Amino acid sequence: MTKNKILVYDTTLRDGTQGEQTNFSAEEKMRIAQRFDEAHFHYIEGGWPGSNPKDVRFFEMAKAVKFKNSRLTAFGSTRRPHTKPESCSNLKALVKAGTPAAAIVGKSWDLHVTEILKTELDENLAMIADSIEYLKSMGKEVLFDAEHFFDGYKNNPRYATKVVKTALAAGADTIVLCDTNGGSMPYEISSIVKKISSYIPLDITGIHAHNDCGLAVANSIAAVQEGVVMVQGTINGYGERCGNADLISLIANLQLKLGKNCLPPESIRQLTNLSHYISDVANVPPINSRPFVGRSAFAHKGGVHVSAVVKNPMAYEHIQPELVGNHQRVLVSDLAGKSNVEYKAKELGIDITKDDAISKKIVHEVKLMEDRGFQFDAADGSLSLLIKRTIGEFIDPFTLECFSVVTSRTENNPCLSQATIKISVAGEEELTAAEGNGPVNALDHALRKALTKFYPQIKEMRLVDFKVRTLEGSEGTAAGVRVLLDSTDGEEIWSTIGVSENIIEASWQALVDSIEYKLSKDNLNIK
Repeated sequence: MTKNKILVYDTTLRDGTQGEQTNFSAEEKMRIAQRFDEAHFHYIEGGWPGSNPKDVRFFEMAKAVKFKNSRLTAFGSTRRPHTKPESCSNLKALVKAGTPAAAIVGKSWDLHVTEILKTELDENLAMIADSIEYLKSMGKEVLFDAEHFFDGYKNNPRYATKVVKTALAAGADTIVLCDTNGGSMPYEISSIVKKISSYIPLDITGIHAHNDCGLAVANSIAAVQEGVVMVQGTINGYGERCGNADLISLIANLQLKLGKNCLPPESIRQLTNLSHYISDVANVPPINSRPFVGRSAFAHKGGVHVSAVVKNPMAYEHIQPELVGNHQRVLVSDLAGKSNVEYKAKELGIDITKDDAISKKIVHEVKLMEDRGFQFDAADGSLSLLIKRTIGEFIDPFTLECFSVVTSRTENNPCLSQATIKISVAGEEELTAAEGNGPVNALDHALRKALTKFYPQIKEMRLVDFKVRTLEGSEGTAAGVRVLLDSTDGEEIWSTIGVSENIIEASWQALVDSIEYKLSKDNLNIK
């Protein structure tokens, strides 16, 4: 094996789908598996063919796919107590799956053997040996998952050791030590791995850690530091209860911090993209604060921090974000200083560093508006307009004369909203109306319908998200609200904001900013 090489074993498609609200179709699993193969993952655990028809279908589909870099693996359990392996439906399903490798899970904690399986300790050892020998006779590479190994070792080290020695003697190619309950501490992992190295070679050993104490990544690293050569986990840490070790963080730490050889550098640079891709397919919103790949992982808000990273990013960034495919972001808020504003202006192609008074004026305006409930770190489009207005590089593309919105409902029909709007552009008035499935939707349709005559490129844009938050709840229905809109023209996504005690007024502010940002970036209303 290459020096410092660590084998990456992904179980997103099996263990990851045991997490709450995480599910993939067979077709989605195939697309994900091919993506993992492109990333050069060493093993891809596709599912448990003995447990459900969907996984059976996935493995049938996989027979027609050539994996160039990864070994597709089917997962199952040892034979049932007091049965023969050749008559065990689970083992037969593993063989039928047609994968080059098979992973089987066996009990290594005597509590599970006697109280959960309700069988004898010696029979459990026989189940492990028979199952491995059977799969090896079928030409499979066999990985043995010693379930609950660390809890088993802490409670009965002699029996847990017998389990892994039995698996090794039966011909298992890799023995995976599992912290299935996720309750072990890193120092316990290190100590037990060091002790077990007297009985099994660590160069054929892996670690499978769950995250119930928030330590799955740390525990996996502790095992690697002792000599384990395979890490198992899931993308974004998806999995049952609190999830599995997050392979994104685990790979990044091992390769970029500890100098281990997990994946090619080009795959490391795709970690952010991969994390977001799996989030999209799983339909689980990405966590902004996720280490390395989250939207906020290299985002700076405090003025002191921004002033420092502008001079030297190392001051507040532990790695170059581009190494994992991420990028630096600077946020503007009531905590901002001149450096934040000047950084954001530079992103817009505007240099305001030569005029100290302009920077201070923008910072002052931001702080006043955030005190009213605006949140510019979440509304880059509105912030862009504020900066351009302050320096005199923006003129309003239209003037609102008036609008009205009416919502009606009959007993047998759902609510229907109608909006009427009158605007003027360079002295020319336009009056129009539109319907929508809500007042904001109707207003959006009417505004864009009126403006399209003057600015046809507005047809390119659409709203992709609409969020409303009550700012302070003590006033009940009279409380102020904040509306955040996400819009896109197919090339860029931008966010705009509105704040008012009236939700329609707040929505109007955000809608206008959304359209004005589009026109501004197309240079159609700049002096």
